[in-house]
Amino acid sequence: MRQRRTLSFLSKNIGGTERLADNKIIVPEKKIITNATLADRAVAFISALKHTKGEWHGKNFELLPWQEKVVRDVFGTVKENGYRQYNTAYIEIPKKQGKSELAAAVALYLLAGDGEWGAEVYGCAADRQQASIVFDVACQMVEQCPALKKRIKPVLSQKRLVYTPLNSFYQVLSAESYTKHGLNVHGVVFDELHAQPNRLLYDVMTHGSGDARKQPLFFLITTAGTDRNSICWEVHQKAEDILAGRKNDPTFYPVIYGIEDDADWSDERNWYKANPSLDVTVDVEKLRAAYQSAKDNPAEENLFRQLRLNQWVKQSVRWMPMDAWDKCDTLVNPETLIGRECYGGLDLSSSTDITAFVLVFPPREENEPYYILPYFWVPEDTIDLRVRRDHVPYDVWKAQGSAMATEGNVIHYGFIEQFITELGTKYNIKEIAYDRWGAVQMSQDLADAGFTIVPFGQGFKDMSPPTKELMKLVLEGRIAHGGNAPLRWMMDNIYVRTDPAGNIKPDKEKSTERIDGAVATIMALDRAIRHQGSDESVYDSRGLLFI
Repeated sequence: MRQRRTLSFLSKNIGGTERLADNKIIVPEKKIITNATLADRAVAFISALKHTKGEWHGKNFELLPWQEKVVRDVFGTVKENGYRQYNTAYIEIPKKQGKSELAAAVALYLLAGDGEWGAEVYGCAADRQQASIVFDVACQMVEQCPALKKRIKPVLSQKRLVYTPLNSFYQVLSAESYTKHGLNVHGVVFDELHAQPNRLLYDVMTHGSGDARKQPLFFLITTAGTDRNSICWEVHQKAEDILAGRKNDPTFYPVIYGIEDDADWSDERNWYKANPSLDVTVDVEKLRAAYQSAKDNPAEENLFRQLRLNQWVKQSVRWMPMDAWDKCDTLVNPETLIGRECYGGLDLSSSTDITAFVLVFPPREENEPYYILPYFWVPEDTIDLRVRRDHVPYDVWKAQGSAMATEGNVIHYGFIEQFITELGTKYNIKEIAYDRWGAVQMSQDLADAGFTIVPFGQGFKDMSPPTKELMKLVLEGRIAHGGNAPLRWMMDNIYVRTDPAGNIKPDKEKSTERIDGAVATIMALDRAIRHQGSDESVYDSRGLLFI
């Protein structure tokens, strides 16, 4: 291992509040008290351990500069009463930087080095297999340390280590164990927080479980994720806010190694910003090979950016530029649109899923945008289940009025038909386009109610022109959607398939990532464009877009 760099910056006592990737330092207003003895003790304990993997197996755990800084800040920063300042440490860093080894060492210190009688230390992850990674590293560290081996009894069948002198234990828990209340937590090591399927385990472990302890520590270590409705994204945002000085929480220690969303992912200088262990735990040549593979195969690009550069990416082939979409959040007042011509798009999906109906109002003047009024429905009885399963805030959207609930555990189509009929008394709905799949009965009922119903194919031929047109209008700022949250989420979920002729159509990667509102918008936009101001279609006068 290369010689460690001098840690002269430790004397600045910045308490960890720095965005390490950008080399920006935020100095808290509150005075930070550093106890060098406590910091040295933690470093000495970890340094007495040995590495467990690869070429480093059996060698002393010589902390890398970034690791030593974390350990010193977390365990050496104290309050006036002498107890630890930080209850939560959030470490976000790319893969292959020594996360598992550091997490295992911290767990062992909380178990055996912290002097806490009857300490309960838990290793948490999305599943038992993931949680076992850090646990297995800890077991191997114990095996290689005679002093710990004499005092720590492994109970492998239970994934538990018992430190007999203090009657303390380190226990593996997974997301399936979220119902376990009544824990008296001294320490929690959360590995890969971004992979948690929901927030339940996190809430159980961090909310009140350590109240009976003087200085509990929740050590969260993870790479960036992809789900911006997850608990990890919530904690990530808090960390970013603290680092930027927008929030102040003296108990929260944030460290983020990564690059910004708009940073050049091909620039090797950015690789070093994001990877503090580069050239030590991982060879830069391996990173170059991974980059070349991602460059040659676009499907791998986001994996490289997420896992190697710690960027929060959305999906494999992102379509809608959300910064452009967000600029189109002009307020839409439904009252000012009463009586105006508009076109509807209806996507029923299935009876147990979200249903979307979108009205598009074409411009009446040259500088006027296309106004969008979206409506969404979900079954009332399944909202809580969907929030837990999909980790999408349907309950919040319902409370805000941006989505509606129909009675029961399936979509009440009669209610939606009545709702659309009432909309028809307020707005001049010229046509309603619908996905023929699963909408036969409702389309007939709406036709009987006097609406012009137009079946709309979901293939490349029908979807490509309005999908490209939507992108053009968004980039030009000629869409006004009012910032509707469910619609934004759905637009952000879109990726597109392309046929050999260059036609595109929206699709989705995961069943939990709905795009119903986006599809309904595209269908309604198609009808609006075809009939805008006259019987002549813009497609006929201008031709199709090729973008």
